[in-house]
Amino acid sequence: MWRATVLTLYPELFPGPLNASILGRGAADGHWTLDTVNIRDFSDNKYGSVDDTPAGGGAGLVMRADILAAAIDSAPRNDRPILCLSPRGKPLTQARARSLSQGPGLIALCGRFEGIDERIFEARGVEEVSIGDFVLAGGEIAAMALIEACVRLIPGVLGSASSLGEESFEDGLLEYPQYTRPREFEGRAIPDVLLSGDHKKIAEWRQKMAEEITRTRRPDLFEGFSSNGPIRRDNNKEPKR
Repeated sequence: MWRATVLTLYPELFPGPLNASILGRGAADGHWTLDTVNIRDFSDNKYGSVDDTPAGGGAGLVMRADILAAAIDSAPRNDRPILCLSPRGKPLTQARARSLSQGPGLIALCGRFEGIDERIFEARGVEEVSIGDFVLAGGEIAAMALIEACVRLIPGVLGSASSLGEESFEDGLLEYPQYTRPREFEGRAIPDVLLSGDHKKIAEWRQKMAEEITRTRRPDLFEGFSSNGPIRRDNNKEPKR
């Protein structure tokens, strides 16, 4: 079973949205599990504080390495990577999420305050991971995003596994536009090609649109894209749920 452990000052935030919809059903069906560790449980004082003033001066407070180490050591490792959600980290990608989903799980460390004592990263082999070029008040929401990105890729969690291969990033492109009923909405009609029944033309249209959207919205992705022939689309697949 894929297992996520979250080290946090706010365990009450979990599972939150990770317990809803397909993710919650996946957990109920035994495909994955989540547990939390309250970092304050390892405080060495009656106030439950886990931080101190930064060495060298400066604003804010820094989470202590000794307390974080104790919290990390309390969680069974079982070859799971320890990932700290941080804007300093390497950007999370779909490829990394897929790789993580194929392993035993992960341990997510959620920072707070001004930062974390740098020594914990080397002392416990903690890797920093970022979900974007912005700053949050803490790592909890980022941890939820990371876990969801992984869990939905675990076999049996998503209702129709065939839809995974059609999503953004899976073939190096953003996804093509999607349409459904009604046939016309406020003067805007579904493209005729999608109603033609010609699967070859539909696949060609989707490929063209995926490339165009990627070129205009994410030129960085498009620059690295190399076409490998017609896009792999199954027009008879079950709809996404």
